[in-house]
Amino acid sequence: MTEFNPPLPPQNNPPEKLIEQVKDVLEHLYDFAYLQRHPLAQGREGEAEQVSGGTAQHLRRELITAIDTLSPGPDVPFRAPHARPYNLLQLHYVEGLTVQEAANELGISVRQAYRDLRRGEESVAAILWGHQQKSSPQEPRAMQLSSFQAEMARLEIHPRPSDARLLLQQAQKAVASLAEQHAIHFQVETPPEAAVISTDPVMAHQVLVNILSQAVKQAQPGIVSLTVEMDHAAVLLSLNFVPKPEASGLAVVDAVVTHLIDRLGWKVEHEDQAEPLRRLALQVPAHGPTVLVVDDNEGLVELLGRYLTGHACRVTAAASGQEGLKLAQDMLPDAIILDVMMPEMDGWEFLQRLRARPETAPIPVVICSIFNDPELAYSLGASLYLPKPVSRDNVLKALRQLGVV
Repeated sequence: MTEFNPPLPPQNNPPEKLIEQVKDVLEHLYDFAYLQRHPLAQGREGEAEQVSGGTAQHLRRELITAIDTLSPGPDVPFRAPHARPYNLLQLHYVEGLTVQEAANELGISVRQAYRDLRRGEESVAAILWGHQQKSSPQEPRAMQLSSFQAEMARLEIHPRPSDARLLLQQAQKAVASLAEQHAIHFQVETPPEAAVISTDPVMAHQVLVNILSQAVKQAQPGIVSLTVEMDHAAVLLSLNFVPKPEASGLAVVDAVVTHLIDRLGWKVEHEDQAEPLRRLALQVPAHGPTVLVVDDNEGLVELLGRYLTGHACRVTAAASGQEGLKLAQDMLPDAIILDVMMPEMDGWEFLQRLRARPETAPIPVVICSIFNDPELAYSLGASLYLPKPVSRDNVLKALRQLGVV
C-alpha cells in the first residue's frame, strides 16, 4: 500500500543546486570550519558581523531557524505523516541519529524516511530561497537586522549556576526609578539560603526586568510583592499586585518575553487576574546534573548540548583547559567531557591538574578524543573513554554509566 504523503506548505521552487547545497550544509551542521568555506556562507559576511559571531555560525543558525519554521506545533502527534519531514530533519541532522534510527523512532520504513527527509530538505531550501528573493536593496538595513526574527535567531543560551534571589534583586534595582515614579514599593520575601538555578543570567535579567516594569506600570500605587520559593524540582518566582482599573485585561508578559521564557526553559505557571489581585508565577527548573564540556570545537560543544538538553542536564562549556579548570573548581560539575587536543593546555595536562586538586579529584571525566589511547586515559584518572566522532547514544550511555542521567 502506498503511504500517504500530505503536501507541505506551498514552496517557491528553489533551484536544484540550492537544495543540494542545503543538504550539504545540514550534513556538516556542527563542522564550523567546513561551513566557513561553504558557498552558502559566501556573501553573508556583512550579515554575520551584525547578527552573529561569524559566517559559519550565521549560516548554521539560519538553517536551524528554517527547520524550526517547519514545526507542526506541539499539538500534532509525533508520528503524524505531515510532521515527519520536520521530525526527520530534527532527528537526523540536529540530533545526529542515523536515517535508520530516525525511521525506527517514527515507525516508518527507511525508504519512506528518505523520501520525507528529502521533502524536508526541499522545504528548508525553499525558505532560504524565499528569503533571497524577498531581500531588496531598497529595504533599510537596520530594519532587517532589528526585526524580531533576526534578534531571536542570534540569541544563544549560556547557562551557568545563578542565585534566583540575586537575579531578582538586580532586576528590582533596574526598575527602582520607575517604581518610585509610580509610587510603587517592592515587598520581597526570599529564602535565607541560595536559590540556585541553571540559567543564562543575562537573558534571565531581561525577562525579570521586563516583567517588573510591566507590573509597576499596571499596578495601583502601593505594594508589589515578590516571592522566591524553593522545592526539590524547581524555584518559583511569584509576583502579586492590585492592578489599576485601566490595566484590566493587559498582559504582564508580552510576546517577546514569552519567547525568551520558552528559550530559557521556564514556565509561566499561572496568571490569576481575578479581582482585586493579579498574580504571576514563573517556574524555573532547579539545579540539575551539570556536565562541563572542555573542548575548543564550538560545533561539538553545541552538539553535545543538544544531546543532553532533553535529559535535564545543564551543559556548560570551556574552550580551553585553563578555563575548564576554573569552572570545574567553581561549579564542581557532576561530570566532565574532555577533549585532548586543545591549545596551551591539552587534555592530558588538564586531567592531571584536575586529579591533583582535592576538591575536583572525585569528578568523573569522560575523555573524548581522536587519539585512540584509552589505556593512557585510564592511567591518568579518566573514568571513561569515547573515541571521536561521538554519537548521541554513546554519550548518553557513558553518562548513564556514571549515574549522571
